[in-house]
Amino acid sequence: MPLSFAAADPASLPLYLITPEQLEATLSNLDEAQAQWVRAQGFSAGAGSLCTFPGASGIAGAVAGLGSEKERKRTRFTLGTVRAGLPKGVYHLVTDVTGEALEEQLLGWLMSGYVFDKYAKKSHSEAELVAPEGVDAARLEAIAAGEALTRDLINTPANDMGPEELETAARDLADSYSAKISVTTGDALLAEGFPMVHAVGRASPRAPRLIDMRWGDTGPVLTLVGKGVCFDTGGLNLKPGASMGLMKKDMGGAATVLGLAKMIMALGLPLQLRVLIPAVENAVDGSAFRPQDILTSRKGLTVEINNTDAEGRLVLADALALADETPSDLVISMATLTGAARVAVGPDIAPYFATDASDAATVAKAGARVADPVWQLPYWEPYETMIEPGIADLDNAPSGGMAGSITAALFLRRFVTETPRYMHFDIYGWNPSAKPARPKGGVGQGARAILAALPELLGL
Repeated sequence: MPLSFAAADPASLPLYLITPEQLEATLSNLDEAQAQWVRAQGFSAGAGSLCTFPGASGIAGAVAGLGSEKERKRTRFTLGTVRAGLPKGVYHLVTDVTGEALEEQLLGWLMSGYVFDKYAKKSHSEAELVAPEGVDAARLEAIAAGEALTRDLINTPANDMGPEELETAARDLADSYSAKISVTTGDALLAEGFPMVHAVGRASPRAPRLIDMRWGDTGPVLTLVGKGVCFDTGGLNLKPGASMGLMKKDMGGAATVLGLAKMIMALGLPLQLRVLIPAVENAVDGSAFRPQDILTSRKGLTVEINNTDAEGRLVLADALALADETPSDLVISMATLTGAARVAVGPDIAPYFATDASDAATVAKAGARVADPVWQLPYWEPYETMIEPGIADLDNAPSGGMAGSITAALFLRRFVTETPRYMHFDIYGWNPSAKPARPKGGVGQGARAILAALPELLGL
């Protein structure tokens, strides 16, 4: 079902979205029989609760709960839960919720329409909503469409989403918005100076590649770099089966930057956008790169391989080095990079690093406004020695297991030396259990926070 609002309809039914404190005042607006009906159902306006009420010829409307203050602090996108329970029909919203809180609920409505049904038929909600007056419906629809692209890419299994298919998705997106795209594939990576992308992907029969998409001719320059490891076996440091189960999502960084790029282009933001994606499969055969190998990066820095399962930072390093060769006002990398990040903040929050304190604060405030939670972690300088093995410039997997997300971010920062403003997001990209507007499966993280922050970050 399209993730869009319904056209204005004079016959649309009222959908009251209220807190428990507003219940009695709302019931006073209904006729007595309807109010008694709602009371008889035991409706108390708890978060996500719903009660339809009858009219002369069927359903006359519905009341839905935002929940108590405590519930509201613990729940995002409550209207997404409400939509799932509504009967078929066109509704209009009646609520005191305004501003960004209203936009959050409306986005929850749109995103709850997402269903991944590529491989099995699934039911869709047939409830429709007219966008309230004064809301930028087109912007919300563009954000929902970008999020849907991210989810689709992550949810698609690796047999149908390898490096070539990820390239196809990028080309389709570029074609939709008249963006330019070039791709360097296979052994051409060596000739063009992407040795670590090649090293990580060369053991797979699915050729590695570097995807480079550009859009926009004027305005500040934003470069997005997304990790596109379409499946990660761990390489010769082979993952155990339990750890390999979700590795189709290891291209979640690429999926997220493509979703964010779709939002930016659909909204026509006045900037110059570049998207770089190193797309590989980390597989095993006789040509696989090995523990203790020393690789030379595009930047010229040498890297000792102490774990072939720490491959994401290797492919990102070459892509970041390329980004750093052309002036950008801001470079942002996104990757499903470390388990340490998940241990630190869990699956809901996207930890991030920033070389500029003002940028970090701007993104934090934006994430809070748009219900896309992020949390800053530090580039902790004393840990730099942990990524310096002595035999090479850098170590891709420091021993000891301490500060894994920070040491990975410090590693990546070594490849961005000419661009003063650089941010890195260590996302999870997966919702482990169904939540309002977020079914179990692939999910975007950090993209909406970045989108909301861009006007201030880039002076748009």
